[in-house]
Amino acid sequence: MNYEELVHRILHRVDEQAYHAEHEDLDDEQLGPINQALRALRDPSQGPDVARALTQRFSSTGQIDAVNALSLLHVIAASPQVANYEEASRLVAQQEHAALAQGGPRLSKNLASVERHRGVLAFKLGRFDVALDYFSRAFERQHIPGNLANVLCTLIRLGDVDDARDLRDQVLGAFPPDFTRELVRMIQRDPDLALLRKEDSP
Repeated sequence: MNYEELVHRILHRVDEQAYHAEHEDLDDEQLGPINQALRALRDPSQGPDVARALTQRFSSTGQIDAVNALSLLHVIAASPQVANYEEASRLVAQQEHAALAQGGPRLSKNLASVERHRGVLAFKLGRFDVALDYFSRAFERQHIPGNLANVLCTLIRLGDVDDARDLRDQVLGAFPPDFTRELVRMIQRDPDLALLRKEDSP
């Protein structure tokens, strides 16, 4: 793996003078229905069928757009309860088409979601090298802590723990405080990132 190239892609394609940390800034009117469907997916008393029905209902009533509906359906298909990766692959292709058709100011973020979903599929199928490339592309399109956490998690899974620690340290020294605080919180919470925790972290 060309780790130096990866670091260059992540650290230097962002204009540090113009850099602003971003969050998952979905439109407020879409965020509520999206979270409702995700809660149903996580709730053992409801599960994938209810989450899928809610997603389809919210889509048909215009409460969520086509891109977010396909993203939710992908999450459901790729979830441990369903694990239908062939269906998830089909849905992410449809999501990409919907994002391109929609265009607009959210195009880059919508395509970052596509790259992230493809990374998840590759990760679940054990193709960590492919997942790393997708997750890196997602971060290049949308500079949010979650996208970088996926990169770090995949480096660890590839056995490149020292590289993941080096990247963590470079990011913590170069990125804005809001970004780095959220990344540290993710590292502290996520067991897949436990090897990146520092003893003096809160």
